[in-house]
Parts: sequence; C-alpha cells; structure tokens
Amino acid sequence: MSLASAQCAVIGGGAWGTAIADRLVRNGHSVALWAREADVVDAVNTRHENPRFLAGATLATALRATSDMGDALRDAELVVYAAPSHVLRGVVAAGRGAVRANAVLAVATKGIELESLSLMTDVVMQEANGHAVIAVSGPSFAAEVAAGQPTAIVAACAVHEGAKFVQRLMSAPNFRVYTSDDVIGVELGGALKNVMAVATGILDGLGLGYNPRAALMTRGLAEMTRLGVALGARAETFAGLAGLGDLVLTCTGALSRNRAVGVAIGQGQSLNDALAGKDSVAEGVLNAQSAKALADRVGVEMPIIDAVHRILFAGQAPREAIADLMARELRAERD
Repeated sequence: MSLASAQCAVIGGGAWGTAIADRLVRNGHSVALWAREADVVDAVNTRHENPRFLAGATLATALRATSDMGDALRDAELVVYAAPSHVLRGVVAAGRGAVRANAVLAVATKGIELESLSLMTDVVMQEANGHAVIAVSGPSFAAEVAAGQPTAIVAACAVHEGAKFVQRLMSAPNFRVYTSDDVIGVELGGALKNVMAVATGILDGLGLGYNPRAALMTRGLAEMTRLGVALGARAETFAGLAGLGDLVLTCTGALSRNRAVGVAIGQGQSLNDALAGKDSVAEGVLNAQSAKALADRVGVEMPIIDAVHRILFAGQAPREAIADLMARELRAERD
C-alpha cells in the first residue's frame, strides 16, 4: 500500500514521533528519528526501544536515531514534525536550512500556539516557507500504533496530492490513512479534544458518573464545531476521525495523558503536582489557554473551555465550575 522506499525524517523523539517513525520503517522506508534527548537516541540505536517515552514497545531494527537535526533532515523526501506545540516553531526554524527544496512536510503535533494563536501547519509554513504542509491527526495512542493495533487517522492538506503522498507512505494493513482538504477542521479537532479530555478527567476524578461524561463530551463536540466553523472549517469534519473519533479516544482511554491530568486535579491535586515528574507534555493544559484566547478573539462562546481554564489557572474549585455550567441560561440544543 506504500510507495517504493522513500527517505523520511521524523523530528521529535516522543511517543508519537517514535511510533510514526517505527511505522514508516515497517512500511519499507528509510527513516531517521531526531530526538533532543541523548538517552532516547542511544536506546533506539542500541536496544531498539524508547523507554523514556514509549516503554514496552519493540522498535524496528532499521530505525536510526540521531541528535543531529541536519543529519536527520538530509535528503528526506518526507519530514514529519512531532515536537510539542510550544517548541515546534523553534524546532522547525532550527532545521529549515537542511530541508531539501522539494520535501513534503507533515505535522503530527496537535495544538494551537499560545503566542500567535496559529495552528501547527501555519507555524511550519511560516518557518519553512515553500513546502506542501500536511496535518496528520486522528484517534491514535502511540503505544497502540507501535503494538500494531488497527488504527485510522487523517492526513489533511489544501493540496490534495500532498495529503495523498502522506497517505501512501504511511498506510499499512493495520494503519489506515484517510485524506481531507479541511486543514483547519482537522487541526482544531486534534487540539481542542485535549482540553475536553482534561475536563472529562476532572469529572472522573470527582467520582461522577456516565451521565455527566456523556453530556460533557457531546457539548464539548458542539463547542469544537462552533469554533471551527467560525474559523472556516466544515462542521462535518468534527463528526469524523479528527473530531469525534479523537474526542472519544482521549476522553475515555486509560492511556490519555490529558485525561490523567484531569483525574489528578479532580482528586484534589494542584496543576503543578498533577504535571510533576512527567516527561510527556499534556497538550490539553497548554491549549486550554490558547483555545480560550482564540475563542475570545473571534467571539465564540465556549463554556467548557472557559471552565477548564478557570479550574487550571484561576483556582476555581471543580465542583463550583460544574455548577456554573449547569446553571447557564436554558437554550435550544442547536443554538
């Protein structure tokens, strides 16, 4: 299902970047994985594992890791960026001189940059101008991808051939890649669902039941769609893999870092304590700030996002925030 062997670079040695790199190698491509952490590079190259970020996964022996970004990017036909959202701009800028002129760039990072409120594809296009840039998103826990569990994701680009190129290189019998031209919808779905997962975790940490979880996820999806449409996305994208699919996974899956942070806060921990000692980034915490700022800028009402922001950054008690949500003015469901 993939193309003849291509030269690929994956920039970011976290769980998701490692899983993507492993998938590309198993599809027959030559892959260099760039990681900032020396222990990750050593473990991938010598033991074919990444215990820091993807413990328990056995990686393809042909996967090569390096801490030299120029080395990783050299001759790469496909570059996949998987660095956390708050450092993505600097990572892209640091390596742009080594990216070949005709390389296709894909972005597997999910988020909204806080300073500029830019989507991740916009960040990459601003720092590495002149390339096709594809958003890669969808319900995909890295550990399950690395274990070969059946997974379906979306590659989105305004230029259809760019999305199809990523689709062909990444697709495998147990890894199905769909294409889309709604980049805004696919990106916002991936970013906003992380905030909703923090909210769902808070409910679970409080010991609340299935009714509030179902209500929050459904109304959360309505908020995600409302903001997306205001920014030019299509509503139906949020009913797909990058919207509803990723929302369900991240809000209910035990492997969700964002949900786990919410659970800890619902159980009474401070945000600092909930984040302490974790190597992986909980993007939902970062995006609670950027999503609220983006919604405020375009004048879109997002009460769940606002509630999460108040809990995380203004000290509101979770039960009080839930009471405020339930006490909002009554309205029609589709308002």
